[in-house]
Amino acid sequence: MKVADNIDKFSTWKTQVILFISSQSISLFGSSLVQFAIIWHIARYTNSGIMITISTICSFLPQLFISLFAGVWADRYNRKILIILSDALIAIATLILAIILLMGHNNIWILFLVSAVRSLGTGVQMPAVNALIPQIVPEEQLMRVNGINSTIQSLIFLISPVVSGTILTYGTLESILFIDVITATVAILTILTMRVSIHRKATEKQETDYFYDLKEGLKYSFNSSFIKNLIIFYAIFTFLIVPAVFLNVLMVTRTFGDEYWKLTANEMAFSAGSIFGGALMATWGGLKNRVVMIALGCCAFGVLTVAVGITKIFYVYLGIMVLTGMTMPFFNTPSMVLLQEKVEPDMQGRVFSFVQIVWSATMPLGMMVFGPLADIVKIENLMIITGVLLFFLGISIFYNEGFIKEGIKHH
Repeated sequence: MKVADNIDKFSTWKTQVILFISSQSISLFGSSLVQFAIIWHIARYTNSGIMITISTICSFLPQLFISLFAGVWADRYNRKILIILSDALIAIATLILAIILLMGHNNIWILFLVSAVRSLGTGVQMPAVNALIPQIVPEEQLMRVNGINSTIQSLIFLISPVVSGTILTYGTLESILFIDVITATVAILTILTMRVSIHRKATEKQETDYFYDLKEGLKYSFNSSFIKNLIIFYAIFTFLIVPAVFLNVLMVTRTFGDEYWKLTANEMAFSAGSIFGGALMATWGGLKNRVVMIALGCCAFGVLTVAVGITKIFYVYLGIMVLTGMTMPFFNTPSMVLLQEKVEPDMQGRVFSFVQIVWSATMPLGMMVFGPLADIVKIENLMIITGVLLFFLGISIFYNEGFIKEGIKHH
């Protein structure tokens, strides 16, 4: 079984998973409140694609730079401690922002700065989180556990916009920031109760320098045709989903109205679909060939993105967003599980950081292209064009026989 440092999985792994998922879910809830609050604040008070672009760049670009270090850290050091420290950094930055706003300094650039600091924390946290999961989960249970985790995350994304919208309607942005600080503190205390063995490499004396480990991680990733193909596909997919995922809030405000309930319904629809999709993955376990699942999910997402661009009725739009959300676990969950299964335990931090780098680089690049275009071209047209390209991207996978063969589950 390719899992690092098992901790009596037959009797205790479920307890560790419950504690871990609980801590990450609590932390995610607070972060989601802040994420929605900031993007809505910017969209509602600027109605500018440029400002949304700047906000997105501040939220993702720092992850690009820190991930170069974070992957090596996740392989060299205690992953549990890294997760705790990154959560603490995010909480401190959020607390400072809340205090600044309470003092009357509400310049929008302060939001951008704190979003960048929070992004640094996320960049450190994500490779450690993804690499820690196979340490505490038996390999044959990875798909189900990742499916359950995806469902819980989607449920949080369903609830958090309602909570965030309600607080913004009757309260202030500062109150949401203080809630995030509290949830981060609870999450840290929860993960402290976990018993996780330190993975092998972190227990050894580090005799090689940082850049040697980074070079070895890059060599490992790009000498593997499967990892290379998955990362290239992931980059193209991430670039093309930018309008559907990040510009839908502008489409709603411009086409259907900027009321908070409509913005909330928009987020809830996508998250509700993700819950159904994640629950299906957790109970069903997916197709035997996970690459085929990824391809079909991409095709479905493309078709539904075209439908989003065509519809003119808000309630029809919400229905399509539910279906769009359902397709995401068919891409995200098998992608994550394939990497957790196929990547050597001592390399997982670095490989997941490279995936994080692709996400952190491609998403701002997509926003730099599509954000300004959204102020010139109708967002609906951008949806239609990218949807068609996503559909053919999914179809192209079926012509890569080597990639398809790598996706077969050998159990």
